[in-house]
Amino acid sequence: MARQAVVERQTRETDIAVTLELDGAGRADIDTGIGFFDHMLEGFARHGLFDLTVRCKGDLQVDSHHTIEDTGIALGTALLQALGDKAGIVRYGSCLLPMDETLALCAVDLGGRPYCVYDAAFAAPACGGMDTQMAREFFYAVSYAAAMNLHLKVLYGENDHHKLEAMFKAFAKALSAAVRRDDRIVGVLSTKGSL
Repeated sequence: MARQAVVERQTRETDIAVTLELDGAGRADIDTGIGFFDHMLEGFARHGLFDLTVRCKGDLQVDSHHTIEDTGIALGTALLQALGDKAGIVRYGSCLLPMDETLALCAVDLGGRPYCVYDAAFAAPACGGMDTQMAREFFYAVSYAAAMNLHLKVLYGENDHHKLEAMFKAFAKALSAAVRRDDRIVGVLSTKGSL
């Protein structure tokens, strides 16, 4: 059974359509109007082996906040829907990802309780047209919409591009591990019997 979802989200600030296939091949078709953010989402799809389509028309004449945060909400919602009852999934995933001089750590738990711990600092207010402070807002939005624990930390690094890309790729790899099915798991991986 395909683990996929289609989410449409419309507000006065954004108009977003997201399609997500968890068991994909890393194909991405992204257009948010923010080139660097598109690049990050393409890397997320490729390294997580998710098929992802994102179309967002946001109020970029204001700034990037609504576009990036609302895309996170839509992606998190799609993830939660694609997981269904979560039967058979590994649930936990983590990744320690190097990118040149940068090292990023990500750990996730798809246990149904939203929480986001984020620890990263940047030298500049923007990178490639994306506000660096919006990375936290994106990951926070994904974690709460998907009802997941998400811990992200840049352990060290110098280049903002590398830091951001390492975080998105580490998240992709950790999430890919967490959504993986294991035939040994009967029902959900919880002593409570539900996630």
